[in-house]
Amino acid sequence: MAEVLIKKVRVPEEIHVTVKGQDITLKGPKGELTKKIKSHRITLSNEGNVIKIEGKPKNKQTDVLVETTSAQIRNMSEGLLFGYKYIMKAMYSHFPMSLQVEKGNVNVKNFLGEKFPRKAKIIGNTKVDVKGQDIVVSGINKDDVGQTASNLELRTKVKNKDIRRYQDGVFIVERTNIEEKNKPAMTIVRE
Repeated sequence: MAEVLIKKVRVPEEIHVTVKGQDITLKGPKGELTKKIKSHRITLSNEGNVIKIEGKPKNKQTDVLVETTSAQIRNMSEGLLFGYKYIMKAMYSHFPMSLQVEKGNVNVKNFLGEKFPRKAKIIGNTKVDVKGQDIVVSGINKDDVGQTASNLELRTKVKNKDIRRYQDGVFIVERTNIEEKNKPAMTIVRE
């Protein structure tokens, strides 16, 4: 019989945990997040706020999957408790660009003097606030917030020009939480 890797993690009391097969759902003060673990090697179960992650067979690949699943649960619980926030800045030296949020996209107008706006997709329930040159991307899902900020940064990348001269674009200035962390989002249960 194959050996089993087991890791137990405890999420805070404010978060309600539901495990159904490979789906894990966490409900907290800021909302609800669901994640599907797409590996046949991982089995999830919960006893209250303690989540048990089992991996078979015991080898390096399974160890990596168990640690990744643990990190995903930590990110979910941290997002539900504190939220995620990316602070970005629109920088230009040649053509004054403007940003507008419309229908699930951020429109970047007049980037490098272009006629048509560039569109960066907003992923999931991420909130984007634009105030002049300052942009705040926030939400409870770390993946969605990070991907939205990355979409905005990539859509304003300068191509086919001398980047030493054209340093225009939207850049990530700071990654932080919406609320200050005052307790750990997850603890590991030792037996």
